[in-house]
Amino acid sequence: MSDESTRSFKKIWRAGTLTYTTTSLAVLFGWLLWGDFAWWMKERAVVPVGQLMLRQFGATDFLVGLLIGSVPAALGLFIAPIASVKSDHHRGRWGRRIPFLLIPTPCIVFAMFGMAGTAPLADWLHRILGSGSPGVVGCRLMVFGFFWTFFEIFQTIAQAVLGGLINDVVPTEVIGRFYGLFRAVSLCAAMIFNFWLIGYAEEHYVAIFVGLGLLFGAGFSLMCIMVKEGEYPPPPVHAGRVTMAGRFYDPVRIYVRECYSHPYYRWVFLAGMLGSIAAAPVNTFSVFYAKSLGMSMERYGKLLVIGFGVSLVLSYLLGWLADRFHPLRLGLAALAAYALLMFWGGWAATTAESFSIAFVGHVILSGTFQTGTASIGQRLYPKAQFAQFASAAGLVASLGFLIVPPSLGAFLDATGRNYRSTFFLSGGVAIVAVIAFGLVIRRFKALGGDRDYVAPR
Repeated sequence: MSDESTRSFKKIWRAGTLTYTTTSLAVLFGWLLWGDFAWWMKERAVVPVGQLMLRQFGATDFLVGLLIGSVPAALGLFIAPIASVKSDHHRGRWGRRIPFLLIPTPCIVFAMFGMAGTAPLADWLHRILGSGSPGVVGCRLMVFGFFWTFFEIFQTIAQAVLGGLINDVVPTEVIGRFYGLFRAVSLCAAMIFNFWLIGYAEEHYVAIFVGLGLLFGAGFSLMCIMVKEGEYPPPPVHAGRVTMAGRFYDPVRIYVRECYSHPYYRWVFLAGMLGSIAAAPVNTFSVFYAKSLGMSMERYGKLLVIGFGVSLVLSYLLGWLADRFHPLRLGLAALAAYALLMFWGGWAATTAESFSIAFVGHVILSGTFQTGTASIGQRLYPKAQFAQFASAAGLVASLGFLIVPPSLGAFLDATGRNYRSTFFLSGGVAIVAVIAFGLVIRRFKALGGDRDYVAPR
């Protein structure tokens, strides 16, 4: 072995008080990526299977948009800030992140089991309510909505804290490449689900929800047990009033002041929200668009596999590019290309063939944005309050997701379900996001840029 290889192998990586050799860093990556695989197998299944179930139960596009898009966003507005701040301030034997990941896990599994049992539970509820029942269909929508909301409550808690764990235990020098691998695992999960399982989703959703719920419960719990956090300095102490109103109002005031008072962070949050929501119109209704063109779910799943496969090949390269050129620049380039493709898709996607081209491009370019910008928070937010600032960004994003999917669903219901318009809407939002990213890059340079940037406080 050469001296250069030996030095590389013996390199010490640091994240806070944690130190890693290259070997122990690889072990850390292995456990985090295993938990990520379990998370994304669950995540890739729940939304499309839930959409198909709701359509079977007779839900309108407005209701689909409300449950799939707005309920998670609304819960994120209230739950994510609380969970993230509590996690930032928590100090315990298991660390400050692991308890907020491990405790919600069985609750998420329970909710998936409940959604799997929607039909028999709804039939039982219909019989119990008797003449007061809204009907079998109404009961199914009620039961599914209940378990979906329960699922999203605990999903929101875990999601708000997972990025904080990564920020705390992964060295900053390799964070972009880690997120490239993170994205690759997500894409592998998506390919597995869409190649082998989505074709059975309408008839066998019970088995899919139960099986993936068990996989998530076991896999994510194992990650939480095996990943160890370091030591943290004492949390900041804020003077507050001892009255009941003060105990509620003062933390909110401090949170808002710290996260939203600086105009730079407001622009960062807005740009991130616009970039994330650009794909929402197509994502929310692409299943129904494909079916309206006579496309089978098996073929739709294969299109996703193609898009995810290309994204998988690109994922580590995109992580490296983010480390090399900064995720802000990568995000701007991806959004510009995405906007052009979406406008073409809105004009051309009138057949199953042209839809296939536009949709695969949508998957690749929206995925490029997600992978390329995954480490923005680690590069821009104050490290000691990462989860708090990440939740503040998520809160802004939730406002967008709270409004867009149900509004678009109501628009589609009123206009005869012209799903082609979703491409134009995604392209328009992407253009606005490009402008916002350009303004953030300008401010980023004024704060020191790539070499001398310090997160403003």
